[in-house]
Amino acid sequence: MKATGIVRRIDDLGRVVIPKEIRRTMRIREGDPLEIYTDKDGEVIFKKYSPVGELTDFAAQLCDSLHKSTDAICAVCDRDSVIAIAGGARRELNEKRISSELERLCENRSAYRHTTGAGISVADGTDGFFVKAAAPIISEGDVLGGVLFVSPKTAVPCSELEYKLAQTAAGFLGKQMEC
Repeated sequence: MKATGIVRRIDDLGRVVIPKEIRRTMRIREGDPLEIYTDKDGEVIFKKYSPVGELTDFAAQLCDSLHKSTDAICAVCDRDSVIAIAGGARRELNEKRISSELERLCENRSAYRHTTGAGISVADGTDGFFVKAAAPIISEGDVLGGVLFVSPKTAVPCSELEYKLAQTAAGFLGKQMEC
């Protein structure tokens, strides 16, 4: 755990303000759920809660099935990081923070299909993997993450099949979150 040197007081309603710099760095937005952990030493730890994270095993199986069907790299991300991947790049992308461009893409609530140009990087600090297709996972009106088809090394055009499968898988995961 890293000390920030910032001290905040708890108000009379039991609230504490998380400083703007920390919220920006950790990508904590208004309305984001936080899990609270405690330990016997009196530490209180806030961790961003990812509803999609509860489906990690299921998302991994979905990625594996999509990879076997298409022979393409498939990934599922929550709003912050890649949580499941199949078909390669596991070491490079799994649990890596998604790029700000991919984050904005998911927030726009529309499917993306790469056709030409430089492309969108999947994760921060990894220039070698680009988004071919992306579809947001939406549950009860909230964007929870996305389903991606990934291109290694260079941005290549996306096939119609990958584009439709990303949308179908994202819709399916969104429905699973509602159950």
